[in-house]
Amino acid sequence: MAHMGNKGPMRQPPLPPPSFIPPKPAVSYIVDCVYQYTYVWLRSGENFWFYPTYVDMEGIAGYRWSGSYWYFYGIDPRFIDAVSCPPIPTPF
Repeated sequence: MAHMGNKGPMRQPPLPPPSFIPPKPAVSYIVDCVYQYTYVWLRSGENFWFYPTYVDMEGIAGYRWSGSYWYFYGIDPRFIDAVSCPPIPTPF
């Protein structure tokens, strides 16, 4: 896999996403969620855990949770209805 600098698919999440679905916020910005476990609601009604690694006006890239593994995924920001990257409890 080629190195892509800051746009990388290099920093895959270390663990599966949380087992809960956070509340959908009224206002949200995915740029605030880079390199964090992020729940995404699309305008189509689809929703899923995502781990964004790159965000700009033309596109968002990162990893989408399949239910059993992460895979590289891109989204047009116009398709996003809301996002939530809540604090994730740690075992420490």
